[in-house]
Amino acid sequence: MFTIGCHLSSAKGYLHMAEDAVSIGSNTCQFFLRNPRGGRAKAIDPKDIAAFRQFAPEHGIETILAHASYTVNPASNVPKTHDCALMVLGDDLVRMEETPHQLYNMHPGAAVGQPVDVAIDNIAAVLNEVLQPGQTTTVLLETMSGSGSEIGGTFEELATLIEKIELNDRMGVCLDTCHVWAAGYDIAGDLDGVVDEFDRVIGLDRLRAVHLNDSKFGLGSHKDRHARIGEGTIGFDALAAFTNHPKLRHLPYFLETPNEALSGYAEEIAALRAAHAEG
Repeated sequence: MFTIGCHLSSAKGYLHMAEDAVSIGSNTCQFFLRNPRGGRAKAIDPKDIAAFRQFAPEHGIETILAHASYTVNPASNVPKTHDCALMVLGDDLVRMEETPHQLYNMHPGAAVGQPVDVAIDNIAAVLNEVLQPGQTTTVLLETMSGSGSEIGGTFEELATLIEKIELNDRMGVCLDTCHVWAAGYDIAGDLDGVVDEFDRVIGLDRLRAVHLNDSKFGLGSHKDRHARIGEGTIGFDALAAFTNHPKLRHLPYFLETPNEALSGYAEEIAALRAAHAEG
């Protein structure tokens, strides 16, 4: 089964979000638990969760991916920013247990003037405080483009961070195709090589989800600008090949492409499903 979906709004509840997913031919979705720029999260409606948990398996939705707010920066040494990261990540992981055994994705953070090793230690300290032994949620660190001082632009940085997490059986990676391309990993010209490098440095068992995005800029640009599938520098054929790679076919794929309407996602999903079936 090819698991593919896109980022959807959860503003009208989990059930409505799942209905939107099904309406565009997808069997998964990504969403924010709270405003992506920060702020309080809306109270969870138990009736909505119950309705979602009944609807989802009836329509082939087994996996969903929540995304942390962009403003969360656990790498920071600024007390206010540090405390915010602790609060948001801790609260989000409690919320995730309303939909057990799912995925939660986060940007590792930015060093902002600190040495990389210190920033990585800061992230690990936050995660070691918010991760709980009884949680069923897997936290995913997203691969980044290597822009500025952000952490996660190399597989080595993510591997080092994961090694510092005490409950690292709760940790995984979400690979963003646009980001790794921008970071210099040639997934169009040497996909096997990139897959082998990921396996050697991090381990493919850690790879739990993929953000499937084309890129407006070239290989190694360190610019994080998503393009619609087939309209960027990676190209449709390379991204379809990615989803068909024998070591990657089983993963859930999430589009974060710049579409203004659900119909745009529906078109991309249909084209990728057709290419996946042919592969």
